[in-house]
Amino acid sequence: MLETAKNTLLILSALFPIVNPLGGSPIFLTLTRDYSPPERRALSRRVAMNSFFLLLASCLIGTHILTFFGISLPVVQVGGGLIVISTGWAMLNRSDDDDGNPDGKARRKVEPRDEFKNAFYPLTLPLTVGPGSISVAITLGANIPRHYGWNPLGFIEILIGCVIIAVSIYLCYGFSDKLARALGATAMGVIMRLSSFLLVCIGVQILWNGAKALLSALPALSH
Repeated sequence: MLETAKNTLLILSALFPIVNPLGGSPIFLTLTRDYSPPERRALSRRVAMNSFFLLLASCLIGTHILTFFGISLPVVQVGGGLIVISTGWAMLNRSDDDDGNPDGKARRKVEPRDEFKNAFYPLTLPLTVGPGSISVAITLGANIPRHYGWNPLGFIEILIGCVIIAVSIYLCYGFSDKLARALGATAMGVIMRLSSFLLVCIGVQILWNGAKALLSALPALSH
């Protein structure tokens, strides 16, 4: 039992800072500025579920999927980094008038069929569970079984870790409007702009990590 708790804590400590649902809540609120609070919570529930299954699949079968398609992790990082940079840049250059009121007093009606159209892309992938999170999840899935074996306890450790992260995503995203009201419009605007800039920086870092790995492999290919 103690070993199971230690392994679960390892999974959480590795994934939670990268997923960072608290830091992503202002970005989520910006991208869902036209949603009512119930619609935003419904969308955040869907994003949390998508994130759970994506992390779980990355831990359990991520290495096999990449091998099957002949895709390397650096390539995933380069592609995901470009998407993150593009999204962050668009948010950074959005005018204040486009942001609307964080407390939701002025918004258009979102049709039910449109409510979940952005649930997977870009809200789940790559903004919540990005290339960095997937890389770490794949690494955890590859390393933990090597030391502890594929057994029911190993699966439970991964399952519990992914569930806790998914719940935290729902709470931070679903109630991001309440956080905005608590901070005020000015403070939330500053946080949103700062988060947008950091998102661009994160995208550049992810892109560089992948490009650096690809460039380092060039001398080996030339021989």
